[in-house]
Amino acid sequence: LATTLWRGSPSGLGAWGGLASRVAALTGWRRMAAALLLGALATLALPPLGLLPVLLPSLCGLVWLLEGARSRRAAFAIGWAWAWAWYAIGFYWIGNAMLVDPDRFAWMIPFATLGLGGVQAVFIGLATLATHLSRTGGVARVLVLAGAWTVMEWVRAWFLTGFPWNPLGSVWDAVPQVLQLAALAGVYGLCALTVLVFALPAALADFLPRRQRGLTMAAVVALLAGAFVFGQARLSAHPTEAVPGVRLRLVQAAIAQRHMWRDDLRQDQLLDHVEMSRGPGAEQITHVIWPETAAPFFLDLDQPSRALVAAAAPPGGLVLTGAPRITPQGVEPLKLWNSLMAVDGAGRIVGLYDKVHLVPFGEYVPLRGLLPIAKLTAGGTDFSAGAGLRTLDIPGLPPVGPFICYEAIFPGEVVGRDQKRPDWLLTVTNDGWFGKSAGPHQHLAAGRMRAVEEGLPLVRAANTGISAIIDPVGREMQRLDLGRRGVVDGDLPRPVPPTLYGRWGNAVPLSVAGLLLLLGIFGRFMRTPSN
Repeated sequence: LATTLWRGSPSGLGAWGGLASRVAALTGWRRMAAALLLGALATLALPPLGLLPVLLPSLCGLVWLLEGARSRRAAFAIGWAWAWAWYAIGFYWIGNAMLVDPDRFAWMIPFATLGLGGVQAVFIGLATLATHLSRTGGVARVLVLAGAWTVMEWVRAWFLTGFPWNPLGSVWDAVPQVLQLAALAGVYGLCALTVLVFALPAALADFLPRRQRGLTMAAVVALLAGAFVFGQARLSAHPTEAVPGVRLRLVQAAIAQRHMWRDDLRQDQLLDHVEMSRGPGAEQITHVIWPETAAPFFLDLDQPSRALVAAAAPPGGLVLTGAPRITPQGVEPLKLWNSLMAVDGAGRIVGLYDKVHLVPFGEYVPLRGLLPIAKLTAGGTDFSAGAGLRTLDIPGLPPVGPFICYEAIFPGEVVGRDQKRPDWLLTVTNDGWFGKSAGPHQHLAAGRMRAVEEGLPLVRAANTGISAIIDPVGREMQRLDLGRRGVVDGDLPRPVPPTLYGRWGNAVPLSVAGLLLLLGIFGRFMRTPSN
């Protein structure tokens, strides 16, 4: 492709330009079908596959379709259809959660995958609409698209509580060197990079003069090469260092979701976690970590169950476990929380965090008075949100920033207001809802992204996997794969100095997006007559 595009005569661009013209000429259902197919193709770049080259035809094709749009409705529909396929296929694993109790919830699968994908796709449709309204072409069009896409990914993370799963920049989980750019501009900055690298070649079909053609190709190469060199230098500059005196054990009991809340099995499951915690090598462990709701009892009120948890604590150490929490009997209104508790050997709760970002329809039902739908989790009472993000000071451990389940997918939401910066991140989750699918792999990738963004190590304990210890530049120190039963023993890595993104948050990628938009609009007035 590169040698063909570099030829001195414009005829050397004939095949590329002809393809672009045919794609841009599509109308009606053919245009929508092409956008859907291109979005579906792009999902092969998501974890766990990471086939990034598919993004070249996918994003170039999207740009060409957008070039052929003759109305605002068409411009929006092109981006929406591309993103609908991207999200609906990328979210296919959500349907597994409805199959845990298929008699009650299987009917929700189309709404949870196709419906959610369609809602999320609106944001990318708005990005392509904004690009169309900018009336730009060639390289300028790609710059505007990159800026608008980045802004819309950020909006998607907070609008109506937000669901920033699978942002476009998450594809770089497959390339550790390029992933390091997240330390500068977060996953949203990687979204901009992705559009630039894989969509700029689309502009070459405009039969640019040779000089502009060369500059465009050089920009693509420079972006990739610069990202790779920066990332490799950062990886080399930060070898993994361990916190002295801390040795962790992550317990992955691999309990099937359909068994998790059965009254006749809960006690045995708790004892199973205790036994695994005290297994071979336990004498070297200082702290034990169990997954989300690994203790399926109200530990704050249930003294016997809390005593069993305490039996798993190493001498002088603690057990950190997920567990539900409820208001004491007789206290009104009745409230339920999804919590993380630190229990010492004497059975005292010495650390507590209540989940802030709750899963709609999983932990609570939005508009419950209007929607006759039960939540997926056990019981009829909705969970309540915690007071806010916290940095926990737990005996024997550096300050920790806890995440429960999908809280790890929210960029820039690591340190709570008026909270000090943690030295490490902890995710406890139960990905058993999603079986052996792409979901747990994508969830792990989101956690790794937070580690790189913030320069903080991540410890991840999952019921069915993937449990792992990840250093602050994203390297996996230890890992237990999906569906396997066992423990992960390892040292706690030290953090690196605060990153640019860790200090300034989403102001960095939004500034990048603003610059790209300005350059694209400015470029509209700098186009040569040949364009």
